[in-house]
Amino acid sequence: MGANLAAGLIVVALVCALGAAVYAVIRLRGRRAIATAAQRATYDVLHIAELAAEPLRNGLTEAAAGKAIRHLRTLTGAAGIVFTDAERVLAFDGIGEHHRDHAAAAAVRAVAVGRPTVIGGRDLPCDLVDCPIRGAVVVPLAQREGAIVALSDGPPAPGLVQATAETARWVGTQLALAELDTSRARLARAEVRALRAQISPHFIYNALTAIASFVRTDPELARELILEFAEFTRYSFRAHGEFTTLAEELRSIDRYLTIERARFGERLQVRLQIAPEVLPVTLPFLCLQPLVENAVRHGLSRKPGMGTVSIVARDAGAECHITVEDDGVGMDPASLLSADDTTDAGQHVGLRNVDDRLRSVFGDGFGVVVETAPGAGTKVSMRVPKFRPGVSSH
Repeated sequence: MGANLAAGLIVVALVCALGAAVYAVIRLRGRRAIATAAQRATYDVLHIAELAAEPLRNGLTEAAAGKAIRHLRTLTGAAGIVFTDAERVLAFDGIGEHHRDHAAAAAVRAVAVGRPTVIGGRDLPCDLVDCPIRGAVVVPLAQREGAIVALSDGPPAPGLVQATAETARWVGTQLALAELDTSRARLARAEVRALRAQISPHFIYNALTAIASFVRTDPELARELILEFAEFTRYSFRAHGEFTTLAEELRSIDRYLTIERARFGERLQVRLQIAPEVLPVTLPFLCLQPLVENAVRHGLSRKPGMGTVSIVARDAGAECHITVEDDGVGMDPASLLSADDTTDAGQHVGLRNVDDRLRSVFGDGFGVVVETAPGAGTKVSMRVPKFRPGVSSH
């Protein structure tokens, strides 16, 4: 009897434990689920918009339209959808493709007048007895560069009109962002060309003068300097790539400093402190080199006696922190903010160029920070993310 009672108690305990475990699993699953249908619908719309946005950020092309069109039809809820530029159909999805010429003609008219239109069956003549298309909503994109045509299997309802208008407005925004990205890239390339034109002639003149001074007295050194100068100019004037690695930039800087040490002799001292972990970090091309040239040209060349340039690159978790510092003559901090100051115009242009490109690539939180005062040297600091989508030296 006692044994049966004990066995019964064990069974009851197991049943209770199993029930508690099932209840806990149900609660956990309930917590992981999206709480409401509205939240789920919001998530779905945002996810579909993100899928369409990625190709559209490459601009208004046939390839981009072809990748985005299916997602755009989902956003509008149309039976069929046509994506055009100002002249032709770029992509189609859904039913009613035999009306693509009618849709293209309607798109041209809508782009010409610059406002949405709704067309009915009379504007979509068809020889198919069972054709399901009964109308369409045509909405031009911003800047009249194309249109979205949503085909309907019934008279176009107000909901379809509104959904197509909002989708077209959103597509126009993505295309505007694509154009902005392209403009920024063009600007960055133009700024690099301007930076080369602003800095390189001065250095080239001094480098050749220094090399010439060793041709007779030390031919072997002159030969080595010519090779360093050739490699330096090859890197500085390369025609491809907006980005480079910290390691490549430092190699070019080492060549530059080798030539400058030949010119300045013992007056120029260099201190390097580089963490090996940050050597592969990607940064804008010619981003660090101008700062070192400024330190030598504007900071130390005017200082009597010995001067030191320090280059430090530290590993800071998700970022790389870089500083270029000299113990030269320094400058008035107020002059950095003056647009018409010409005393150190080349230095200011170089700093602004680097600052603008860092902010353009990585965001406004990643510009240069300058610490300086007359007679106190200059320290320029920057932060570079170790990884940023779309930023690569390859």
